[in-house]
Parts: sequence; structure tokens; C-alpha cells
Amino acid sequence: MSVATLAKEVGVVPSAIYRHYPSKEAVLDAVLKLIRQRLFENVETARHDFASALERLDQLLQRHIEMILSNRGMPRVVFSEEIFSGQPARRRRVFQMIQAYLEKVAEIVREGQRQARIRPDLPAETVAEMFLGLVQTASILQLMSDGRFDAAKYRKAAWQIFSGMLSSNPRSSPKEPITNRNRKSKKIKTERENEI
Repeated sequence: MSVATLAKEVGVVPSAIYRHYPSKEAVLDAVLKLIRQRLFENVETARHDFASALERLDQLLQRHIEMILSNRGMPRVVFSEEIFSGQPARRRRVFQMIQAYLEKVAEIVREGQRQARIRPDLPAETVAEMFLGLVQTASILQLMSDGRFDAAKYRKAAWQIFSGMLSSNPRSSPKEPITNRNRKSKKIKTERENEI
């Protein structure tokens, strides 16, 4: 990613960027610092505004999708080659940022398990990683579709499925989809019951 491309993404001329930052590396570091700040602000806002862990996670997902939609250049920077090549220290910082974020999400999940709102049999760390996957999917599809992907619609549908899997309340969980495999197992079970 060149400074010219980066400038175009944020809507300024390249010389405007160099007035504030001495190099492209400094720009990338500043963007990553901003992303970190916004990620953790989103977590704290969700924690402050909602008591229920499921509501916190829903709000967090919504805020991340809004962040992607209002900063369309952000995914382009996050997934750029410059982040992953040539700068082991930067790659390490990004990894540490993601790990710290995942721990914050896992803590919300553990709170939900203590509240008996999230299934206690689910590893909080895995749920946090899957949650991040919801955000990454929206980021990648938004980026690859040049903004045509309906991230808001995706968020609603993805959250309904995800929260249903997490919920300790069976009435709020989605029903098991009928597939050929479970149709056969239900048929076999019914036939056995009829034999008895």
C-alpha cells in the first residue's frame, strides 16, 4: 500500500499525510494505534451501557460493524501486506492487540456464564475467537465488494445465529435444522420406539 493509496482512502492528498507523519511506517503505526483505541473504547462502552453479557456482545458487534462502515479504509490497512511483512515488531504488536481484545471479549462471555445467560459448557476463549470471526467476515466482505456488501444486514442475521448458539435459554436458541443426516436418525429412533 503506497502513501498515495492511503491518502486516497482517507480523502486527502499525499503531501497532507507527510506534513503529519515522517514516513509510511509512521502512518501505519498511527492507524494501528487508532484501531486499538477504538476497539477498546467499543468494549468499554458496551460494558458500561449494558448489564447483560449477550446485550454487551450484540452492542460490541454493532459498534464494530459501524466502525468498518464509517472507516472503509481501515480493513484495507489492517489486511495490507505492510502489516504482515518486513516488520516483525509491528506484527507482534498487532498480535498482542488482538490477544488483549480477545481476552476482553472472553471476560464478557465469562460474565454471561456467571449470569446464566451463556452456556457454561462453552470455552470463553473459543467463543471470543468465533466472535472475532464475525467481525472479520464483515471486514473482508466489505473490502472485497468495494463497499457493496450489506454489513448491517449481515450483523443482524449473524448475531441471531451466534447468540442462539450461546444462549443458555433453550427457548431462545434456534431449532435444529432438518438435514438428511438428522432426518435419518429421527426416523431410526422413531422406528425403534415403535418396535418397543
